[in-house]
Amino acid sequence: MEIIISPKSKFIKVKCNKCKNEQVIFGKAASEVKCLVCGNVLATPTGGKTKIKAKVLEVLE
Repeated sequence: MEIIISPKSKFIKVKCNKCKNEQVIFGKAASEVKCLVCGNVLATPTGGKTKIKAKVLEVLE
């Protein structure tokens, strides 16, 4: 019997508060994540899970 371990990290679809651009970010990002359109900060690293500063639309598994 094989044991399959699923990853605990997830991708998150967020919406920028400034320009309303929708973007997919990593849930455990190691560096600051900025909006690709306006450069607004969407998420900051905390050493574990990412602190999200934008509106979360969907959690992708």
